[in-house]
Amino acid sequence: MSDHLRGLLLTILGVLFLVPDSLFVRLIEAEPLAIAFWRGLIAGGLILAFVLMREGAGAVASVLRAGPQAWAYIVFFGISAPGFVLAVSLTSVANVVFILAAMPVFAAIFSRIWLGEPISARMIWTMLGVFMGLGVILSGSHETEGASWQGDLVALMVSFLFAAALTAVRGLRNRSMLPAVPVAMIGAACLIAPFADVMGPLREYWPLVLAHGVFIAGAAGLMVLGPRYLSSAEVSLLILLESVFAPLLVWYVIGENPGAWALAGGAIVIVVLLASNLVMLVRMRAP
Repeated sequence: MSDHLRGLLLTILGVLFLVPDSLFVRLIEAEPLAIAFWRGLIAGGLILAFVLMREGAGAVASVLRAGPQAWAYIVFFGISAPGFVLAVSLTSVANVVFILAAMPVFAAIFSRIWLGEPISARMIWTMLGVFMGLGVILSGSHETEGASWQGDLVALMVSFLFAAALTAVRGLRNRSMLPAVPVAMIGAACLIAPFADVMGPLREYWPLVLAHGVFIAGAAGLMVLGPRYLSSAEVSLLILLESVFAPLLVWYVIGENPGAWALAGGAIVIVVLLASNLVMLVRMRAP
């Protein structure tokens, strides 16, 4: 199997593991911080066990000694993980995943600010289109059942933070950041614990809580390993699958209608990103 095919399979599988994330948050009827605690603790614990078996304790220590970039990734990723749960609890799933789809645009902005990378004409047009779609989503939140501008703002914050995390480790491309993932997840869970009724979800929903953690562990691990063999354009295109399938899954299982505004704005965001990444992919493969 070629490295490229391996990367495609790992990334697609990681995206499929990620699709039910918001559905689990909906099905587990507990306070968001408690859900975020178990999500981070179980997923982080499973990934940590895998890292220790595969690479040994030295891998974690090595990441912790990797400098400010690695620590920035840990902090930003650690905050964004429970932030996602909070966003889903405050607004519609469709709003959250469509807003998170804009992450590559924010990453390009951070790359310009922190790394001095120029923003191409293609990316400028992409930003304009994505921001138009986000504007449609935000403007319709007051008319969509289950949506709220507060939750939309939290989703925007999560998108910013995760984009910042990805930008922070751009200089560590030759180092596997998988050992940093459990540090971020377990660290966030420990900080959450004093402020949440962590035993609440276990009384009735422990099978869902366990499954949630397993799915997130699989998604996080695969999404760190797979993209190492792919271009950024290919990864971005595959991640868009989650933005399409997640709200459809929630709509099918529990009947949460995304609403016309979210569908319209989300369609703009996805089509713009799809076109932008296809253009990048074609240019990369042109002779």
